[in-house]
Amino acid sequence: MTPRRSFACLLSALFTLFCLAPAAFAAQDELVWRGDHATGRAIMDDLAKEYARQKKGKINLQPFSTLSGLDAVAQGTADFGTSARGKYSRRAEEANLDFTPVVLDAAVLITHPQNPVQSLTLKQVYDIYYGRITNWKDVGGPDKPINLYSIASPLDGVEFSLRALVYRNGDQRVAAPRLYLNTTKLEEAVTLDPAGLGLSTLANTWANKKVKNLAIEGVTPSTQSVTDGSYPLFITLYTVTRADSPKKAEVDRFLAFLDSPEAKAILRKHQLVPYSDAGDVAARNDARMAFIDAHVGRDANAVAAANAAAGQPVSAPRAYLASKVAIAPAAESTQAARENLARAEAKKAEEKAAAKPAPKAVAKTAPAAKPAAPKTAKAPAKAKPAAKKAAVAKGEPKKAAAKTPKTAATEPKKAAAPSFGNVNGGATGG
Repeated sequence: MTPRRSFACLLSALFTLFCLAPAAFAAQDELVWRGDHATGRAIMDDLAKEYARQKKGKINLQPFSTLSGLDAVAQGTADFGTSARGKYSRRAEEANLDFTPVVLDAAVLITHPQNPVQSLTLKQVYDIYYGRITNWKDVGGPDKPINLYSIASPLDGVEFSLRALVYRNGDQRVAAPRLYLNTTKLEEAVTLDPAGLGLSTLANTWANKKVKNLAIEGVTPSTQSVTDGSYPLFITLYTVTRADSPKKAEVDRFLAFLDSPEAKAILRKHQLVPYSDAGDVAARNDARMAFIDAHVGRDANAVAAANAAAGQPVSAPRAYLASKVAIAPAAESTQAARENLARAEAKKAEEKAAAKPAPKAVAKTAPAAKPAAPKTAKAPAKAKPAAKKAAVAKGEPKKAAAKTPKTAATEPKKAAAPSFGNVNGGATGG
């Protein structure tokens, strides 16, 4: 090979290394996902890792709540999201969003492993959330009040889907006095409460030995009972995109990846049923709803007629519930939902800021704080019981309460005003 030809080959190699290789790297997709904690844990964590492992691209995960994800996609601050419910036609923000079914999951009622109750009927679920059944002895358990836990977020995906099945109304008001930011915190609360009852999904609880999944009508939630349709409370998880997104091509590539053998294996590992493998289960939804109607004693035609006449979902009968518990309304408007979300995000930021510097501040200021010791020494002794109650009421681990004694001690003031329903004071989750 002549020196001139060798030099030409070297130039060609350098061109390939410095020009084509960076171009190939740049071609990898970079996407932002935002959505609720339930689908984030059940789907996105492992899928994002596999997507990166295959060098297809990077996905920035931002789990928070269903509404925050949908609004972020609508506003263009996220490239796609996931939701445990379908499109809500009464929200203008969702009008231009596309909901693509990805998997089937089971909505599961969870309780403490020590609770002897193994199964609930659909009518019992209906009456518990309505506030008509309030003691475990009425469903075959001990003589203890049912401590019902719920997600406070307006239009939370899992909660909305359950209510749509049980009441044919995802906006249904329910008698749930213990509200949590997301399913993670709700599950933590149930692990501490033998009389607790809450809602999560099979994908999030199947490996959690600290909670027990209840059967419905004697059918245990599983991938098999979801696949064959025998478990009545299965739900659909969707990916949410915007048709005019500037990253539509990149998002489409990720959606195609979800149908790959590697992605399906991840979904099955989390006890999810890939939608493309679900057969005609979704097509038999009318038969499923008729089954639920019959078991809760509901006339489906009458419910539909009442909803149409009112122009909005039918709420729980106030005459009955008023004597039992206070019922908070569902989010009546987009503005209310946004205010709730903003307050929750602000509170979360404050708690983070307060929690991080606390240990360092104590270590640094301990010597200088000696003169004030007599005043502060009395406070912890009185505040300890209140701190523990506040931690349990919020579903926070005891450790968290111990790290922030000042904020924990003030919590009883908030707890003194009970909150009920599916929306309250800005809490969000999912």
